[in-house]
Amino acid sequence: MSGVKVLIWGLGAMGSGMARMLLSTENVRVVGAIAQRSEKAGRDLGEVIGLSPVGVKVTTDPDVAFRSKPDLALIATHSSVKEVAPQIKYALKEHADVITIAEEMAYPWAASEELANEIDRFARKQGNTVLGTGINPGFILDTLIIALTGICRDVRHIHGKRVNNLAPFGPTVMRTQGVGVTPEEFAAGLESGEIVGHIGFRQSVMLIGRALGWEIDDIVEEREPIISRVERKTEYVTVAPGKVAGCRHTARAYSGGKEVIFLEHPQQVCPEDEGVKTGDYITIDGDPPVRMAIEPEIPGGIGTMAIAVNMIPLVINGPRGLVTMADLPVPRGLPGLIKSH
Repeated sequence: MSGVKVLIWGLGAMGSGMARMLLSTENVRVVGAIAQRSEKAGRDLGEVIGLSPVGVKVTTDPDVAFRSKPDLALIATHSSVKEVAPQIKYALKEHADVITIAEEMAYPWAASEELANEIDRFARKQGNTVLGTGINPGFILDTLIIALTGICRDVRHIHGKRVNNLAPFGPTVMRTQGVGVTPEEFAAGLESGEIVGHIGFRQSVMLIGRALGWEIDDIVEEREPIISRVERKTEYVTVAPGKVAGCRHTARAYSGGKEVIFLEHPQQVCPEDEGVKTGDYITIDGDPPVRMAIEPEIPGGIGTMAIAVNMIPLVINGPRGLVTMADLPVPRGLPGLIKSH
């Protein structure tokens, strides 16, 4: 693992956070950085992410960035397979392994079988590995569930629920969840596609199904507004009583006509204002039954950055091609990637 050269593609909140993590370890060397926004170009990476200069100049040009010959590209730019595929292919062309936090890449066959297979073939041809991961999808409502089934002699049904607070997120996330709009505007936003709820349920369901050998016949998703009864305030939005505080998104998966997986993800701002606790919950109807609760919620931003960074050695040493979290060893916090105290 010593001396792995990493390029960061995307310097938003997630990409910048991962860059800071990587710059704190001796085992990884950040050799390049690509920004989506032109105003960051030409500046030192350290300056862009709030640190002292590190000797890496930010660019918007992949041709320039990949002259550094990275071993791995860490991509934090888009959510969909379609949007991130050209960047993945570019990195593979340069013979770099890839880790991306694009939600649909956690199990990309669920979004586009054609594109997923294309990426897989190209990665194998180049002798590289591609992984999509994150806190959810990527860990809580899929990888962690799969691991918990390992202590069961039989699994009949899985219920996973993540209750989280949207208050730390910015205006873009607020819009996708319908925060601050009226119930009527929420319905219109669902119709237009502006309000999407959680991205990744299909990926999580299919990842679990494949791991357990379940043939998933159908996935039914529902999105409904969470209407606030009190005023809720964040740095970015104020939600008046009667307005939408977030989105309750659910997915039910069926195998042989029988429900086998039920996932819930109610996302809202300031849930504590109405006495709602955040947390991550997994219930497995099996032998033995499993009931797990983590309160409060695992922080999504930190968790996503950490798991992407911690998977670097497992990807570098992993099988060639497009892989999922279920194809690699159990994720772990690696001493060389954790700042000592």
